[in-house]
Amino acid sequence: MVRPLDGITVVALEHAIAAPFCTRQLADLGARVIKIERPGTGDFARRYDERVRGMASHFVWTNRSKESLTLDVKHPEARPILERLLERADVLVQNLAPGAAARLGLGDEALQARYPGLIVCDISGYGADGPSRDRKAYDLLIQGEAGFLSVTGTPESLAKAGCSIADIAAGMYAYSSILSALLQRGRTGHGSRIDVSMLESMVEWMGYPLYYTFDDAPPPPRAGAAHATIYPYGPFVAGDGGTVMLGLQNEREWASFCTTVLRQPALAQDERFASNSRRTQHRDTLGALINDVFSALTADELMQRLDDAQIANARVNEMHQVWRHPQLSARGRWTQVDSPEGPLPALLPPAVNASFTPRMGPIPALGEHTDAVLRELGWSGEHIQALREQGVI
Repeated sequence: MVRPLDGITVVALEHAIAAPFCTRQLADLGARVIKIERPGTGDFARRYDERVRGMASHFVWTNRSKESLTLDVKHPEARPILERLLERADVLVQNLAPGAAARLGLGDEALQARYPGLIVCDISGYGADGPSRDRKAYDLLIQGEAGFLSVTGTPESLAKAGCSIADIAAGMYAYSSILSALLQRGRTGHGSRIDVSMLESMVEWMGYPLYYTFDDAPPPPRAGAAHATIYPYGPFVAGDGGTVMLGLQNEREWASFCTTVLRQPALAQDERFASNSRRTQHRDTLGALINDVFSALTADELMQRLDDAQIANARVNEMHQVWRHPQLSARGRWTQVDSPEGPLPALLPPAVNASFTPRMGPIPALGEHTDAVLRELGWSGEHIQALREQGVI
């Protein structure tokens, strides 16, 4: 079965999350991803934790289906290896420290002159120019810079996202941009340079609160897990202690909610709650009425009433419940991938394309493919051993 990126080779000078997340998506579609890692230590995300049979949870998540090549890219003897790799590559992805790629001779102009068909994707915190170009950037810092923290949490305290949301945003824009660049190269024959900024990726996702504050209007308040400007929309606790998320989108649903869920149809005519803006204005009063009804119901009973009223609702699951989610199981969304510590469960990519099966290859051990890749590039076993003794690989 042919995959969309079969035959495409990606060289990845990557670490942490944004770039590895991008290149893993490319590998899912069939691309060969050669991940260059520092000899002895590798991608520092390998050591974030030991939660997956001694391996790091972030690394397991973002690095399946890749080949690991250890290479000290600062060593003079590494240069011919990098050049040979790039001669054969279609894509170079890098998220090294600001300025590091240029110091290695991997700047845009140098690469374009030597490899005109190469697609180069640079992922950084703030982009290739501007006053913040050289600043280090981590996910949580970008959540702050992009304004995400200002609208997330409770009125009393900020709260970060529970996953690496800025890294994920940048990784996904890098992934989609590389796909479009491959299409463009198919038409023009030329490679391209892609500049992906974590800040700009995250600010794009902040479009709603940005426009909500248009012309210096007040920002949306921090409302915990509830929606800041739509009510009722958020978590509610049932009488058995279970938490149910629900959301109303229009006046038809509000009337149905009053009649079928609260069983107080007269509330639909109450002027205090006659529109979303009024319900939001009187959310404390309305919340007390809702909680009084919900306290007499179990979570299952509440969800049944919501389903009967055709009101969107969901459980608030913990991670252990997500592993066993019946919808994921029913759709066969779990498979296995191999790893240095044995088989592991893995979620299939979320976009299901009936014409091919995604690649779900092993998670590589550090330097697992170094010798094989170098032999493929023309290095002899004796030369490879010499490189290892010099600390190049």
